[in-house]
Amino acid sequence: MKMPDLALPAGIDMCFGTSPQEVAERLANTVAGFLQARLEAAPRASLAVSGGSTPAPFFQALSVKDLDWGRVDIVLVDERWVDEADPASNTRLVKQTLLQNKAAAAQFFSLKQPGKTPQEGLDAAEAEIAELTQPLDVLVLGMGNDGHTASLFPDAPGIEAAMDPGSRQSLAAVAPLSQAQPRITLTYAMMRAARLAILHLKGNDKMETLKRALEQPDDSLAMPVRGFLKPGLSIFWSP
Repeated sequence: MKMPDLALPAGIDMCFGTSPQEVAERLANTVAGFLQARLEAAPRASLAVSGGSTPAPFFQALSVKDLDWGRVDIVLVDERWVDEADPASNTRLVKQTLLQNKAAAAQFFSLKQPGKTPQEGLDAAEAEIAELTQPLDVLVLGMGNDGHTASLFPDAPGIEAAMDPGSRQSLAAVAPLSQAQPRITLTYAMMRAARLAILHLKGNDKMETLKRALEQPDDSLAMPVRGFLKPGLSIFWSP
């Protein structure tokens, strides 16, 4: 397959394949290898993942990797404020596809906590992730065609605070105007500290969005994904 027509800044790597399954397998190998290296150097390792339809094959491929999963912490980068039984729940997706097989032994930190709104549940969510291994070892992000990543949406009131690189907050409650549900998300400050950052994309539309994001890399409030388009990022893409 021909390399997509994309001018990447120095220090950003790209892996591409002919199918989502092929890229999912490569991504699973990369993540498992990095986690294994961290487990050889530290008592525990951490993995932050995204929801949506794109990561499901990656989750399934990763779940069968031979790791000491009992020493791995898993957290979502964001969650819609819905019950776990709701099809829109990212927690439901992770439990059905990633926390299976060998990965069932991993420790999962749930962002969805009691409370009618993300704001009401924010303190409980902060307490939930207090024991999460930090800084994050592996961060796997997705991207929307508006340039959002995690639940850092350009039209979310208060996005400036959630995108503040100097913030001491790990989580933010957000209510993007374009979205049906309010959400809770890891802050940019927490995610940017990850040892390995990966952007996992599928579709030609996402390639076009990525090209737009790279045109003005410093305007991260307009397209929050731009905050991660830095040296050290790995991009995994399939058509």
